[in-house]
This record gives sequence, C-alpha cells and structure tokens, in this order.
Amino acid sequence: MRLYYIHDPMCSWCWAFRPVWQALKRQLPTALSVSYVLGGLAPDSHSPMSLGLQRQIQQHWRTIQQRVPGTMLNFEFWQENIPRRSTYPACRAVIAAKYQGEDYEDAMILAIQQAYYLHAKNPSNDDVLLACAASLNLDMQGFESDLNSAACKQQLMTDIRLSQSLGAEGFPSLVLDIDGIYHFIAVDYSHADTMLEKINGEL
Repeated sequence: MRLYYIHDPMCSWCWAFRPVWQALKRQLPTALSVSYVLGGLAPDSHSPMSLGLQRQIQQHWRTIQQRVPGTMLNFEFWQENIPRRSTYPACRAVIAAKYQGEDYEDAMILAIQQAYYLHAKNPSNDDVLLACAASLNLDMQGFESDLNSAACKQQLMTDIRLSQSLGAEGFPSLVLDIDGIYHFIAVDYSHADTMLEKINGEL
C-alpha cells in the first residue's frame, strides 16, 4: 500500500498545503508507504516570463491567501527578480538532494519553498538552488555535479511519466495505491482529518 504525493516545489498550492500535508503524514497508518512524485510544472526556459503570466500567477497567490488563510507569500519576488516559467531546475534539486539521503528530499522541498515564498528568491536559478543545498549541509560538490546530470534529468522524466500514469491533473494530488488499484484522495487545505478518514476507509 502506497500513498503518492504528486507535487512541484515551485507550486504555490503545494506550499499552501504543506502544513496540513505534514499533519496528515504524522497520522498515516504505519503500514502505508509514502512516495513523493515530481510532476514538473514547467520545463527549462531562459526566457523571461510574460507580464501577462506574471499577473496571472500573482492573482493565483491572492486567491490562495483568501482560500488558505495564513499562507505566507512574499510579493516582492515579482519586483526583485526576472521570473522564468521554469520549475524543472527546482525539481532536479529535490532529486539531487535525495541522492544524498531520503531525509533530504522533503528538507530540500521546504528550503526551495522558503527561498521562493518567504525570501523572494528565484529557484529557477541554479545559484539559489545551490544556496538551498548549502543550508542543508549537503556535499556541495556532489550536489552541483548531480543537479544538471543526465541521470537527474532522466529521473525527473520518470517521475513526470509516473504522475501522468497515476492520473494526476493538478498539484498537489494524492493517489492511494492498493494492489495496483488507484484511489484519488481529495486534497483538503484546511483539515487533515477528512483525508485521513478517506484513506482509512479505503484500506
């Protein structure tokens, strides 16, 4: 039995979901394995994001703050950076961190989210991702070598294909796998109990 959490470290809804997701994980049955799957919102790009898309994403942020009160989002990001529609680098950073130990996977996700949403840094840039790795005391030579390696890129594509085969249509998504039968768990941004009840009901 496995619960798949399909996400992207630069997905603002995933950031809003984080507190409840952490609470849900703490309450899951011990027999249930949890696997993170990177959905990959946006491929590598060096082109500046259009002003229209910037405005659209900022509106998403305002919607999140209304629907998930208490979600911290630093709008200074949009003045202090040249945004790019590119989340694959951040996804690869999560994989590169996981290479150094399973515990670093979620730690890197959090480091990226905090850099982006709290400190207005741009995780589309390798220097920001390297700073995140340094904050976790990772082996920097290994991390930098892995970040843009062929193996890391291939693993991301494997994750993306898995997210598609699981039927994820947005991030975050939760899919419960019981003997190859997939059960979609509706994401609740406010209460872990509703999701836990649904999961336990399927087991």
